[in-house]
Amino acid sequence: MIERIIIIDNADPVNFYGVNNANMQLIRNLFPKLRIAARGSVIKVIGEDSETAEFERKIKELEEYASHRNNLTEEVILDIIKGDAPKELKKDNVIIYGINGKPIQGRTPNQQKLVETFAENDLTFALGPAGTGKTYVAIALAVRALKNKEIRRIILSRPAVEAGEKLGFLPGDMKDKIDPYLQPLYDALEDMIPAVKLKEYMESKVIQIAPLAFMRGRTLSDAIIVLDEAQNTTTHQIKMFLTRLGMNAKMIITGDVTQIDLPRSTQSGLIQALKVLKDVPGIGKVEFGKKDIVRHALVQRIVEAYEKADNEREKEAREPAPSHPDQDRS
Repeated sequence: MIERIIIIDNADPVNFYGVNNANMQLIRNLFPKLRIAARGSVIKVIGEDSETAEFERKIKELEEYASHRNNLTEEVILDIIKGDAPKELKKDNVIIYGINGKPIQGRTPNQQKLVETFAENDLTFALGPAGTGKTYVAIALAVRALKNKEIRRIILSRPAVEAGEKLGFLPGDMKDKIDPYLQPLYDALEDMIPAVKLKEYMESKVIQIAPLAFMRGRTLSDAIIVLDEAQNTTTHQIKMFLTRLGMNAKMIITGDVTQIDLPRSTQSGLIQALKVLKDVPGIGKVEFGKKDIVRHALVQRIVEAYEKADNEREKEAREPAPSHPDQDRS
């Protein structure tokens, strides 16, 4: 009789063990000759050498499946332990599997184009209106690279540009003041990574979320770096950010040039960067449109209404003002 210790360090324990340890109980029933104890990320098994070795091999197969799919069902456990390949549902364009096994994939042609452009370039610009999924897909690509061990960390950033409310007036310390600007990035990550694993990644700085100002002076290597809302960067800020790119690293820059919150006298760094870098090899660009909006159907109509209003305002601004009758008589 020997004892083996198996560490579950890739899969989320909640998914792996199941609700009320239902998955673990099923595994125990399938290996009746072994004494199995599981706590946290550690599984201890006692039995004959050949049987414990087979148990460890099956557990590692289950862990790999649970890590990849963020889900583990009784059917899959039975298939793997009996030696059958799990019955995979064919999912086109799947980037990763999110919480509870939800497939995250390119849902529109331009979302899929972003996936392909990212694979071919070290720097990719993703441009378009709100709701087109450009940031969500960018973060999914970063999470996939991390899970596949292609990189060691993910760095997500946004410029903290006030839209009507000054940072100084917000309650709390600096983290409390900045976090509201970064919340959309947290929301996306929470869709893709189980809570326990995400907390571990954040605490160990495998995933870093920081405002753009915190990027100065750093060289970002072995990483996927995503800059969101880049239309609100100044020309100096975006140049500083782009030159942080280190070895074995890729960047995705997302933005909507129709939603600039900078002062009127300040030029958007994103607009300038697109002009300056248009002929540089190794840089890709994907432009999203209204047809790519994947939020509520009303969002697309809202975007179209604002575009129409903006066009009418520009037309009025170009037309000469009518002369006053009194001015004509003089």
